[in-house]
This record gives sequence, structure tokens and C-alpha cells, in this order.
Amino acid sequence: MNNILTPIAILVIFIIFTGCTKEKNDPQVCCSQQVIISENQYGETETENLTINNAEIIGNCLKINFSASGCSGNSWDVKLIASEAIMKSNPPKRTLKLSLRNEEFCEAYITKELAFDLSNLQDDGDSIWILIANYDEELLYQY
Repeated sequence: MNNILTPIAILVIFIIFTGCTKEKNDPQVCCSQQVIISENQYGETETENLTINNAEIIGNCLKINFSASGCSGNSWDVKLIASEAIMKSNPPKRTLKLSLRNEEFCEAYITKELAFDLSNLQDDGDSIWILIANYDEELLYQY
């Protein structure tokens, strides 16, 4: 029985140490969610209930640091929604909205950071500008 447990323990330790990291400059940032491309959802998404503090692209991931009122943020449902429309420019531009369903009624101000996989936003060419609602900077996604 010990012979079986040793390889399993080694595998678990390997996964823990080589899995997704959250280091700022690590190109292997864990992309926890895929970007949703939907014109309907994009149009219905409200963005007034959160503040985007920072956003940066690392590899194929968009890391977003944001804040909103709540108790702990554990029950938040967060999605990144992209418009289907691609604006013609060089390189092209695409607009996104960070969607937060927040049913927490507390006066705390919670800050979270999530990373989203941008690979399904790739278009012809090798880059696209990313514009996020309520965030002043345009981000260049190069692939």
C-alpha cells in the first residue's frame, strides 16, 4: 500500500508547486475563467457596482484587481463579458465589461483579483486592443 501512496504524494506535491501562480511578473498566471463573448450579455451587464483598480495582461491572461462593497466577496459571481463587435483600427479594438452579481449586504469594501483567459478573443493579426468599461487604460493583447 505504501508503494502506491508515494507516487500519489509526489504527484500532489508536484501539482502544488508547478500549478498556477499569482506572482505579478509570472507569465503563467492562472487564468481562472474564460471570457464570455455575447452581445446580449454585454448589453445587459451593469458596471456601476464595482471599481476596477488595476488591469494587466500577462501572456494570454487578463489579471483584474477590483473592489466592491460586501461582506467577504465569497458569494460573488464575477464574469468578464466581451462584445461580439470588433472595432476596425490597427490593431483592432474589443470592448469588455466586468460583471459582478453581488447579493452581499454589508458595509465592508472588498478587493479581489481574478485572471481571465483571453485566448478566445484572438483575431486575425497578432494583437488587439482591450478596452474595459470603467477602466481608463487601453491594454494591448499581443499573441
